[in-house]
Amino acid sequence: MKEIVTVQVGDFANFVGSHFWNFQDELLGLAEDPFADSFFKNQDLNMDVLYRTGETQQGIPSYTPRLLSINLRGSLGSMSSRGTLYTEVASTTLDVVTWTGGVSTQASEPYKRNLFLQSLYEEEENLNMINEIRGSNNGSQSEYEDKDITECLENGVQFWTDYSKVHYHPRSLYELNGVWADVEEFDNYGIGRDSFAWAAQGEEISDRLRFFVEECDHIQGFQFVVDDSGGFSAVAAEFLENIVDEYTNIPVLLYAVQGSGSRTNLQSRKHTVLEDLHDAVSFSRLSSFCKLIVPVGLPSLSKSKASRFLHIEDAKHYHSSAVYAAALHSISLPFRMVPVGPTSDACSVSGAVDVHGVVQMLSGQGRQNMVSVLDVAMPAPALTE
Repeated sequence: MKEIVTVQVGDFANFVGSHFWNFQDELLGLAEDPFADSFFKNQDLNMDVLYRTGETQQGIPSYTPRLLSINLRGSLGSMSSRGTLYTEVASTTLDVVTWTGGVSTQASEPYKRNLFLQSLYEEEENLNMINEIRGSNNGSQSEYEDKDITECLENGVQFWTDYSKVHYHPRSLYELNGVWADVEEFDNYGIGRDSFAWAAQGEEISDRLRFFVEECDHIQGFQFVVDDSGGFSAVAAEFLENIVDEYTNIPVLLYAVQGSGSRTNLQSRKHTVLEDLHDAVSFSRLSSFCKLIVPVGLPSLSKSKASRFLHIEDAKHYHSSAVYAAALHSISLPFRMVPVGPTSDACSVSGAVDVHGVVQMLSGQGRQNMVSVLDVAMPAPALTE
C-alpha cells in the first residue's frame, strides 16, 4: 500500500478539507451499511491510503485521517485542538507564590456546538447505547428537525469545524501560537512572513508531520492544500521548504485554493497592485517547492457554468468549498485505486496511478515544475449505455 499524507494550510483550505473528509466519511459509512448500494462496497478503493488505524485511551479502535491541519488560533470553533476521540488534558491552576498583588483572569466563553454537531453527537450516543443493550429500541430520537439543521448550516457556519463529521487525531489540528490576527487582516505574503517564525514553531509542526510519515509503509506523496490568497502562502512556503529538505524523494502535489468572491470588493488601484504582487510572489515561492501545482478557485462560482445546476452564494465559504472539495475528491481517486496486474507502480486497467505517476504523465521526463489548471464538470454528465 502507498499512503498519502494530507496537509491543509489556511482558513479556506480547511473549509475545503472539511467537505473532503466528510465525503470520505460518507463512503466509509455506505461501505459498512448492509442496505446500501453494492457499488459502495467496491473493494477497488483502498481508504487506508488516506486513513490511519489507531486506538483511543480507552482501547477503542480508531480510524482517523492521516492529516495535518494548520490555521490561526481560535479557528476551531467548538472543537478542541485535540480532536474529539481523546480525553482533553485538564488544565492545572498553579499558585503564584512570588506575586503578592492582585490577579485577574480574562476568559472567553467556549463556542457551543451548533444544531448539526449536536445532532451528530446525539446520534453517536444513541448508537453506543444500542450497541451496549443489544436489541433495545429505547434509544431516544433526535429532537432536531432536518429543516432546522439545514437552516443552521446554510446561515450559521462560521468555522470549518461547524460541519465536520470526522474524528481527528490529536496531532492533526495545529493552531499558530502568537498569531491572533483576523483572517481578513492576514491577507498578504508579507504579513504572513512577518507573523510566522519557523524557528519558534517549525519544529513542533515538523514533529507532527513526521509522526504521520513514519507510520507509513511506503508513502507515495504529500497532498498539500493551501489557501494562497493571504498570509498562509508564506507559512506554507516555509513548511514546504522544510519538507523538500527532509523528504527529498517524496513528491508534493499542491492545490492552491482561493474562496470565491474574496477579491470582488477592491477599494483602490493600490489594493489591486498589492494583490497582484502577492499572487506573483506566492505562486513563485509555492511552485518552486512542489512537483505539481494546481490552481483551484474562480473569482465567482455563482456566475460560472456550475450556477445552472447548483445554488451557490459566493460569500459563503460553506458553498464554494464544497464544489472544490468534490473536485479534489475526484482527482484523488486514482491514488486510492487498487492496481490490477503484476505491477503496482504504473497505471493499470483499473485506473490506479500514484502521485509520482501523475507527475510523470503531465511533465514527461523533464525536471521542471509542472503547472496544471483544474477543469471539472459539476455535476457530472449522465452516463448512458
